[in-house]
Amino acid sequence: MHFISTFLICLIFTTGISRAQEPTHGLSLFGAPALEKNFAHYPYVNPQAPKGGELRVAAIGSFDNLNNFTIKGNAASGLGLIYDTLMDTSLDEPSAAYGLVAETVSHPTDFSSVTFTLRKQAQFHDGSPVKAEDVAFSLKALRDANPFYRTYYRDVAGTDILGPHKIRIRFAAAGNRELPLILGQLPVLPKAYWTQEGRALDATTLTPPLGSGPYRIGRINAGRSITYERNENYWARDLNVTKGRYNFDRIKFEYFGDDTIAFEALKAGEVDFRREFSSRIWATGYDIPAVTENRLKRETLPLKNGKGMQAFVFNTRRSPFDEALVREALNWAYDFEWTNKNLFYGQYARTGSFFEGSELAATGKPSAAELKFLTPLRDQIPAKTFAARVTNPVSDGSGNIRTQLRKARALLEQAGWKIDGGKLKRNGVPFQMEFLLVQPAFERIVAPYIRNLERLGITATTRIIDPTQYQNRLNSYDFDAIVASFAQSLSPGNEQRDYWSSQSADTPGGKNLIGIRDPAVDTLIEKLIFASSRTELVAATRALDRVLLANHYVVPQWHAPYERLAFWSKLAHPDRMPSLGLGFPDLWWQTVAKPGEGK
Repeated sequence: MHFISTFLICLIFTTGISRAQEPTHGLSLFGAPALEKNFAHYPYVNPQAPKGGELRVAAIGSFDNLNNFTIKGNAASGLGLIYDTLMDTSLDEPSAAYGLVAETVSHPTDFSSVTFTLRKQAQFHDGSPVKAEDVAFSLKALRDANPFYRTYYRDVAGTDILGPHKIRIRFAAAGNRELPLILGQLPVLPKAYWTQEGRALDATTLTPPLGSGPYRIGRINAGRSITYERNENYWARDLNVTKGRYNFDRIKFEYFGDDTIAFEALKAGEVDFRREFSSRIWATGYDIPAVTENRLKRETLPLKNGKGMQAFVFNTRRSPFDEALVREALNWAYDFEWTNKNLFYGQYARTGSFFEGSELAATGKPSAAELKFLTPLRDQIPAKTFAARVTNPVSDGSGNIRTQLRKARALLEQAGWKIDGGKLKRNGVPFQMEFLLVQPAFERIVAPYIRNLERLGITATTRIIDPTQYQNRLNSYDFDAIVASFAQSLSPGNEQRDYWSSQSADTPGGKNLIGIRDPAVDTLIEKLIFASSRTELVAATRALDRVLLANHYVVPQWHAPYERLAFWSKLAHPDRMPSLGLGFPDLWWQTVAKPGEGK
């Protein structure tokens, strides 16, 4: 009897405790990471890549700030090069990471906390060691300084310093499988540096901050260029996660007024590398001797990661963009097929999902697994959510979209808008809207769309402003319509709150540019974040995709099936590239330059 009583007491006690996972070298969202503890290097690097040389990259606009953790000012490009994170994200595995500053990581099986043990050799550029108190400081300081991090780390309840090099981070609720990985992305900042008088993480600065990463800030020409210098004494240079990486001695970001000037700089050999986002330039701009002689290379690189959503985004904080009927009508007025044929040289496909190019995109009618998430929300979401996925209108590419415009006009009339004196009005107020742009090249893309809107009686205009003004306008949500992209990984999670949640709708500098405030969307985001399996995550994401599409929050634009790259042949990259990213610039290196190559 005594044995039975003791057994029952032990059983009751132990069932209330979540078993701790053994410390490990890496994390994966579901299952174990692909690489074992003592892997030599990532499979997509060249471990014998030579060190040396200078990489010159174009940036657009200017900068006035070397603190990339505040929404104030315009931060310089490349600042991430000076910082280390707790873990390093794999470019081959969806949601997998391996220890960088953290030597090991562990969490209980209920995902109620995560514990990092730091490498004792980790140090900042001034030689001071990276300690657990720096991690705790970084987490609090980032949340205090930036609204994005407040949302991103919302489920963090607190920290416990368990030793000089060991920290436990407690979660507000159990079950968030992604949160240990998210915290692994935490940039570790030096507490001693940022707590000195006159320094604040929410303020701008042109004083180079202290980091611990593979590069330091070198020469600065404020607003015009910034050069990063490789730290030859980088504490992590011999780790498996850094082998074959960070090969350039110097990386220089040169600023140009616009993309056209930046392209001319590439052709002149003043810039070494370019990701080409212009279909027109890709089709017609590279007919030059350097390309035909293979001194300036062009490559297309297929990627397996999702394409996300690039779109015309309407600010639902403003009328009439807060009405789904109006937003749907605006999509009927957009003629992608004509645009692709006449402006894009047929290089693009229309985007139809917020999770385009992955298994996360909704297709057809909702599956039984999706309906488990959607049915309880039936009274809160559009009825069309339960039919086939909402799709974009399709034209014949001739430019004649009278049928589409009739549909748009009917939707606008349903919303109370009527033609009065040749203009679309409601209660005597004309329908006027402005497309706020930062890239002059987009004006020719918006122009045919505006012509179609004018046929509906809408007065639409464009306004082009400089990058600093543009970012300030976005931070305060001061716009009618913009062009924006919502990047997605193959394992979406906490970042969805920042994109679509009610809480983020009025957060300055946030990513909920649309201004979505929808309890159903909020519910689906939480279901996605707390999914207990890959199958559940996929179903919840598809359900979210359906609801976003059924509300017509954006007019989807387009995507290419590959990355378009142009670079001088003095640059090289591994033959076996990662499947989920370019690995630029850290996987690339400089070969011996030939005469006339990238002058």
